Amino acid sequence: MNILITGGAGFIGSNLIRFLLDKDKSYNIINLDSLTYSGNLESLRDLEASSNYTFVKGDIDDKALVSSILKEHSIDGIMHLAAESHVDRSILGPEEFVRTNIHGTFNLLECVREVWGEGSDKIFLNVSTDEVYGSLGAEGKFTELSSYAPNSPYSASKASADHMVRAYHHTFGINTLITHCSNNYGPYQFPEKLIPVIILNALEGRTLPIYGDGKNVRDWIYVDDHSSALEAVFTKGKAGEVYNIGADEEMENIEIVKLICSILDELKPAASPYSELIEFVKDRPGHDKRYAIDSSKIHKELGWSPDRNFEDALRDTVEWYLRSVDWCDRVRSGEYRSYYADNYGKR
Repeated sequence: MNILITGGAGFIGSNLIRFLLDKDKSYNIINLDSLTYSGNLESLRDLEASSNYTFVKGDIDDKALVSSILKEHSIDGIMHLAAESHVDRSILGPEEFVRTNIHGTFNLLECVREVWGEGSDKIFLNVSTDEVYGSLGAEGKFTELSSYAPNSPYSASKASADHMVRAYHHTFGINTLITHCSNNYGPYQFPEKLIPVIILNALEGRTLPIYGDGKNVRDWIYVDDHSSALEAVFTKGKAGEVYNIGADEEMENIEIVKLICSILDELKPAASPYSELIEFVKDRPGHDKRYAIDSSKIHKELGWSPDRNFEDALRDTVEWYLRSVDWCDRVRSGEYRSYYADNYGKR
């Protein structure tokens, strides 16, 4: 099966590519990524020699390029992950989120409609987020029937993309699937998200910033479990359906931070407990209070369930960052951006 993965140089995308190639040698992966700030080909260095992996630098909003990839590589299905994805960045600059997340998805769908044809059984999987549903109170979970109520420019752009994908299924017969996943964590996550920020700040003796009172609740899933769920949806999902993906691991942000601190106290003790570095900062605008995913549909219909529990997988994640200081330094310094020119640009 020839699979086009958009955004494959990002955190989830690079882990997904590695998972798929380890799982099934018949998969042939084409990775289309424009290498914006969060795209890092160093995360895929170990796959460059694989005959089952091809990287293409380009924008999902480039119609000619996308169409040529679909034709030249005889693409059987698309796993669409390319997106601007950081809420704080969407607050500071929403326009790029509209261009990439909404119009980029529209362009992919148009290319699919023109190259594959209406009614094709080839697969278009749109990887979305639980943030499209908005914020929950103290009780309840998001289901596939929950109303959309996005509260940030990021989640609004992802909700818009979801609606476009749904419309192309019902209007043009495109074989679409949509997934909504809870917060991911694991290796190769760009160090602007909560878990890597806390790990790296702690190691450097810097403050550990926590928005508001730290009691915002998120549902967490290890990135490899997300990858296995995406493969299950891609290979067994029913056309036109939506599947929520979560691991039933709800925790307050402050609990996460304290747990990371306790793991670091054990693995790399400092002069004083890392928890003393915690500092509460002004909450961000529109900060959703709680997310929680009901994954019963994917459990029952596709037989998927997560393998990892949070505390064990978080410890593995902390250990990975301790082993990967050079990778982190290159990302934060911006040096990783030269990797494409050094290793691909000369070809």
